[in-house]
Amino acid sequence: MTVSVGSIEWKNRAGLKTIASSTWAERGFCAECGSGLFYRLTGPGRYHGMTSVALGTFDDQSDVTLTKEWYIDKKPAAYTLAGDRRRLTKAEVQTLFST
Repeated sequence: MTVSVGSIEWKNRAGLKTIASSTWAERGFCAECGSGLFYRLTGPGRYHGMTSVALGTFDDQSDVTLTKEWYIDKKPAAYTLAGDRRRLTKAEVQTLFST
């Protein structure tokens, strides 16, 4: 699970590594333990630079509410989350970010 932060500035980049995970995005992770930290869109367009940070990186998660599920048609059957929210298929996500 991630929290969309738009963009982010890191105060301490020591140990922070990134890898281009596709032609349009990169992933950030801890070089020491390998934990995933964020996902950033690098391709051109209106979402360029949009960053989603892993929920586990926040000390206080009390104000976080699940508002969307991405790639709902690709999720494992055991990943059934209760509640009403927007659920997008792979095709809907790709259409959203191609504009």
